[in-house]
Amino acid sequence: MINSSNLLFNQQLIRNDFLSLGESFYSQVTPTALKNPRWLHINAAVADSLGITIDSLREKGLPLLSGQTVLKEHPAIAMIYAGHQFGGYSPQLGDGRALLIAQYQTPNGIVDIQLKGAGKTPYSRFGDGRAVLRSSIREYLAGEAMHALGIPTTRALCLIGSDEPVMRERPETGAIVTRTAKTHIRFGHFEYFHYTGKLDALKTLADYVINTLMPAAAEADNPYQKLFEISVINTAKMIARWQAVGFAHGVMNTDNMSIIGETLDYGPYGFLDDYEPHFICNHSDTHGRYAFDEQPSIGLWNLNALGHALSSLLNEDEIKITLARYEPTIVTEYAILMRDKLGLSASDSSDQELCSSLLNIMQQDKMDYSDTFRRLSRFGMNESNDDFIECFKQQDKISAWCEQYRQRLQQENKPEQARQNQMLATNPKFIARNYHLQSVIEQAEQGNYQTLDDLLTVLQSPFDEHPEFEHYATPPPASGKHLSISCSS
Repeated sequence: MINSSNLLFNQQLIRNDFLSLGESFYSQVTPTALKNPRWLHINAAVADSLGITIDSLREKGLPLLSGQTVLKEHPAIAMIYAGHQFGGYSPQLGDGRALLIAQYQTPNGIVDIQLKGAGKTPYSRFGDGRAVLRSSIREYLAGEAMHALGIPTTRALCLIGSDEPVMRERPETGAIVTRTAKTHIRFGHFEYFHYTGKLDALKTLADYVINTLMPAAAEADNPYQKLFEISVINTAKMIARWQAVGFAHGVMNTDNMSIIGETLDYGPYGFLDDYEPHFICNHSDTHGRYAFDEQPSIGLWNLNALGHALSSLLNEDEIKITLARYEPTIVTEYAILMRDKLGLSASDSSDQELCSSLLNIMQQDKMDYSDTFRRLSRFGMNESNDDFIECFKQQDKISAWCEQYRQRLQQENKPEQARQNQMLATNPKFIARNYHLQSVIEQAEQGNYQTLDDLLTVLQSPFDEHPEFEHYATPPPASGKHLSISCSS
């Protein structure tokens, strides 16, 4: 392992804010380099946000981002945290396959740069600390899909492959995702220090979050309550956005919940194909704890766990008052988002029933969630809309609904073309369907990365038409739905 001078990053922009908290918060780890590492893909958009050119990354970045070297200015570290997993408390988790290799100052704030798949850490338990190509591709594409949909998320700078053999359910090859985030601090960080009685460290961590990530909390009369409030509101808004786009996370453990409300840790996630409210994307979730329609309530459950972990800083009333912000926030945010999907600007008391009626028909007829809203985006006030209606089995029901919808649109004083354009810019044509992801993975495992590049193109601009990639907008066949997705990476 070589301790290199900073060739890729501007040395003056490297920060050591989290390192300065001390070794109670992490362990220094030497990465385990991949065998024969090679570039598989570089995310030009993320590189640009960091002020790094593609040429510089290709020329100088591989040794650092494949685990062969570390920065002199910032040793690689694995964070320690705990968490509730499927409702049961796990007292020590931590980064078992991820290493924070730098914090970097950008025009938009400090960014964590983390290697996922760089070998064992003290928190790997029985794992090998590796990530496989399959899961790395899924995470690489998920972050870009979510970002383009306007959902706060981690994003990946690059994807590195190797000849490293890794055993999962079958032999696979190792890979590393270079992940970026505003922070990797989770609810589980606070749980760890609370349950171990390290309350001074918990306060130090809270102060760090306030001072580096939540300037509004730093100015508040009660900064710790404001920290919790920001986390509650951001989490509620994030999950409302998940529900509106039909995204299921799959593993909403408290150690997978970002303190600032960014979507974190893409494992067995899935976007809805058929509108199925109780969609379960994780084949390990046998009881549906993290099913699609359970996500709003699990968000509150997790925030209750965070509130309890903050009880040395907040009294019971402060926790209850803050948690009470969750339900009205998520309900209001979801209502706004669904009105946008329906092309409605003003709020009306009938809107909830109008939306619920459509979703009920979609559920009964097993209609594709994203495709249905995309088709609805071209609804004509003075047209028969037969193309839309004929997609449904219950054509009498959907015809009656269309008449109600037409009457509702008449209440709005908006030109039809403007409304249709708004809907087309709200309802994506392309989402990261597991069916298409599996095809990309199978091609990549054979050494063909063209489909990865093609799918990334449409996911980064999912509202555009992309006629040359029309097949990525097509709902999958029955055999392509309910693919079994595991946590194993």
